Amino acid sequence: MESKNTEARVDKWLWSARIFKTRTIAAAACKKGQITLRGAQLKPSRLIKVGDVIEVRKPPVTYSFKVLQAIERRVGAKLIPEILKDVTPPQQYELLEMSKISGFVNRAKGTGRPTKKDRRSLDEFTQDTPVFFGDFDFDMGDDDEDENF
Repeated sequence: MESKNTEARVDKWLWSARIFKTRTIAAAACKKGQITLRGAQLKPSRLIKVGDVIEVRKPPVTYSFKVLQAIERRVGAKLIPEILKDVTPPQQYELLEMSKISGFVNRAKGTGRPTKKDRRSLDEFTQDTPVFFGDFDFDMGDDDEDENF
């Protein structure tokens, strides 16, 4: 895909490159300070050009993308390698894996209800605890000693 533009709005580019599902979400991320260029926060209307490295913070990971084409129209998923290059450091992906492994145990406040899988895991974890008081006979002494009370 040939691009005539040498610059594009950052919110349109983030949407076009399929980093965000909608342009509104991309613009909101810019306003929240989650999109940076060389350490500076970007406004949604900021123009980016080929060669810029955009950092997108989606907690707990900060992704880095190099702009290969400045586009403002959404393209098919197969064309994404022509639009951007993922230059995210491997440490960020390790951080993502660690957060996936921790699962529901360290669930952040406001992330919503546990999924069905999380609930089943929690139920399995709590149901495997042994019940000590149901099957024991606590009468440890002779029957004669019970009569003294």
